[in-house]
Amino acid sequence: MKFFGTLVFAGLVMNMSAQGQQADFKPYEQTVPGSSLKFKMVPIPAGKFRLGSSDKEKNRQPDESPAREHEISTFWMAEFETSRDAFDVFFKDDAFSQNNTADAITRPSPQYIDFSKGMGKEGGFPVNSLSQYSALMYCRWLYEKTGVFYRLPSEAEWEYACRAGSSSAYFFGDQPDKLGDYAWFDGNSGNKFHKSGEKKPNPWGLYDMLGNVSEWTLDAYTDNAYEGYAEGSKDPLAAYSASRYPKVVRGGGYDDQPVKLRSAARVKSDPTWNRRDPQIPKSRWWLTEASSVGFRVVRPFPQPSAETIQAFFQQYLGK
Repeated sequence: MKFFGTLVFAGLVMNMSAQGQQADFKPYEQTVPGSSLKFKMVPIPAGKFRLGSSDKEKNRQPDESPAREHEISTFWMAEFETSRDAFDVFFKDDAFSQNNTADAITRPSPQYIDFSKGMGKEGGFPVNSLSQYSALMYCRWLYEKTGVFYRLPSEAEWEYACRAGSSSAYFFGDQPDKLGDYAWFDGNSGNKFHKSGEKKPNPWGLYDMLGNVSEWTLDAYTDNAYEGYAEGSKDPLAAYSASRYPKVVRGGGYDDQPVKLRSAARVKSDPTWNRRDPQIPKSRWWLTEASSVGFRVVRPFPQPSAETIQAFFQQYLGK
């Protein structure tokens, strides 16, 4: 286990100092290359927050401590979880694969079962059952197609955006009685995910941060990760490991109980998420037992240098 190199992470989250260019930090829509699809990016303001849960929070877990205040730089986050429609454009991009033969496999292998399990594909449903590697390859595809750097959020960025200025167990309060207004979970989902945006957003305009499908972060999982984050630090480093497991997912899914939808709740990926994969070796793209796992993208502000972006993808993807 190690953390991002200082140069790489600092470049990925560096903030804009020139006030004259702050006008560029506003909502925008990104067209998915090769399609008429678009997704909205929401500006997340810089600020301070307490990462982790209070020792007074009900159902808190040991891996959510120690809770310390940190500063987060500005970035954009996708309004919705990445859709199956958008991911399928990447999945079907023959030209991208052919132009990157030196990188071997550059897009997902064919699905050997229907990973949506009849819950929904086209028309705004989130993509599901995919690995962190697959999510990051989609980000790399977006960058090569658009010139705009997208990636997964760090745990700190994800929780900061989810809380949206709150310090309670959920961004709407400490009790889960209003959870059904904001999230699909085991109490109201009918054991399936739903189209994005059918519930209320959090105060910063982000939909389905809790429930529907849980979301990959950049971080490798350790149960004592927060012990390495000093009080008052800026943009806590995303923990990196070359090992596939365990990595951190956040937000809970349609089949989770309310306790796993708390803003501070952390879930670690596990090899059992792919235990029924019939392939040898098992797919690095798809997960047979993770039908409630998806992702959403972020974009740092301003964009890092091309060298820093390349170092990021080289570290995470070997490409």
